[in-house]
Amino acid sequence: MPAVIGSFVVAALVAYLATPAVRRLAVGTGALDKPDSGPGARHIHTRPTPRLGGLAIFAGFTAAAGVGVFWAHLVAWPQLVSLWLGAFLVAAVGVVDDYVNLPAKVKLAGQVLAACVFVFFGNSVEWVTNPWAAGPFPGMTYIGGWGILLTILWLVGVTNTLNLIDGLDGLAAGVASIASVTLLLVALQEGQPYVVVVTAALAGAALGFLPYNFHPAQIFMGDTGSMFLGFTLAGVAVQGTLKSATTIALAVPLLALGLPILDTTLAIVRRFVHGRPIFQADRGHLHHRLLALGLNQRQAVLILYFVSGCFGLSAVALADVSSQLVAATLLLVGLGLTLAIGRAGAPATRHSGKHLHG
Repeated sequence: MPAVIGSFVVAALVAYLATPAVRRLAVGTGALDKPDSGPGARHIHTRPTPRLGGLAIFAGFTAAAGVGVFWAHLVAWPQLVSLWLGAFLVAAVGVVDDYVNLPAKVKLAGQVLAACVFVFFGNSVEWVTNPWAAGPFPGMTYIGGWGILLTILWLVGVTNTLNLIDGLDGLAAGVASIASVTLLLVALQEGQPYVVVVTAALAGAALGFLPYNFHPAQIFMGDTGSMFLGFTLAGVAVQGTLKSATTIALAVPLLALGLPILDTTLAIVRRFVHGRPIFQADRGHLHHRLLALGLNQRQAVLILYFVSGCFGLSAVALADVSSQLVAATLLLVGLGLTLAIGRAGAPATRHSGKHLHG
């Protein structure tokens, strides 16, 4: 437990202290998210705001995860190094994108490369289980090489879900923190100290950055941060399933990341139905719908924190067989709120923009 607390505190402190320096770097080198004007405006912030905030999150995580693994005397360096290498690659792609706005295909290629590096070190899902199977020994299916493809799709998919939900001040950082704490609590139940330490570091880094990113944001995490957080969450979830023989191994990360996954799924369906390219941004995301109802940024973000928390609590409850009814109830609440938000609010004007803020 001291290693867990230490990881969280170190990550939060490093991220918090590093953010002002990163902000100065972004301002000095021109990594700014500039507001739009006119009827087709795609951003709602009114002044140029620095990007690159993800560098502070990355620094906090790197320092704390290493300290935590060493402090806890864990023989987990190969796992941590493989996770860090993949996360470093997506963060590097994010840094470039924060300066020059890379084409979607280039970013996707970078994400796939990072996922392949992660898988190369032996991190892939090999068994698929039924999370609702009855009995003490539920069925498990070996998927072998297909697990590599599944793992790459999972990593790339989650990386993009966090990137897409990063549309309001503090939203992605808060949702990532909630998902990290969810995986941490489940890992405690499952006896996975490595996952506990790493998720504590990730939660601490995101929360250390949040004071600068909550509305009105002084700095945006940019693609550097959103892609790093998404990839790292997806990666540590895979590493957790490798050590788990329980039926909830794959269901837990799906629920922990329920809000961004569902928001992205709804976006894909919406664009397909309207005959638009899947990667073309729009203003139909859940946070856009809440703003269309007249809520301000803080109110919308807090509501989505609550929804994400419902998904997270359902994941924690699902890990305890005796609490599966609670898990089902919380899951239904989360789904109901998400779908209600999705149906509420008039769809905003279509545009080709990337974020409301960045």
